[in-house]
Amino acid sequence: MGNQGADGTAGLRATGIVLAAGAGTRLGRGPKALPPYRGRPLVESVAGALLDGGCREVVVVLGAGAPDVATIAELDRYLTVVNHEWQSGMGSSFLLADQTADPADHLLIALVDQPGLTRATVGRLLASHRPGRVTAAAYRRREAPDGGKPARHKAGQETGQQDRLFRGHPLLIDASLREAVSATVTGDAGARGFLRAHPDLVDEVDCSDQSTGEDIDTPDQLRLLG
Repeated sequence: MGNQGADGTAGLRATGIVLAAGAGTRLGRGPKALPPYRGRPLVESVAGALLDGGCREVVVVLGAGAPDVATIAELDRYLTVVNHEWQSGMGSSFLLADQTADPADHLLIALVDQPGLTRATVGRLLASHRPGRVTAAAYRRREAPDGGKPARHKAGQETGQQDRLFRGHPLLIDASLREAVSATVTGDAGARGFLRAHPDLVDEVDCSDQSTGEDIDTPDQLRLLG
């Protein structure tokens, strides 16, 4: 039986996927699943948001330091699998998750290093989804004038033409598209190749009121989590 999501999304069959196999080398704190967030390992927060937001079940893909993650993090509510080829890139974790999830389910893909993910964001994506399409969370950021990495949008900041939505995660892939998406997955690219080849199939949903959508890649960003 599916969970009742934050936006009343009971009945939509979706499996949440947490890609949590990375080593977190740039963070220098062990596996990327384990940095502390609000007193608990980060992987617990992300997986909990998916399940509480309306996913029928959640698959957590571990890799680097999997025994430590399984011991330290409380993951009993979720289905955990270990990607023994995690060093080949995120793509292998994506494919393992796709093989593990019920073939009839849509897939809601989340990254373990996205601490701002909320159950409300999950519920919004599930409620917005249209059959046969990909539904992606998008976040409002200030586009760099030189075309570089977009700057974080701050509340109260004066907006203009450079302030626009950027696609991010989570990403809801319709069950009918899973085979086609998986056929394009390679290395560390995940679903990126499919999204670039089929922009007409992607619906972006503004989730800027929930978080910035940023992921955690550096020790400075980790310190900001407290």
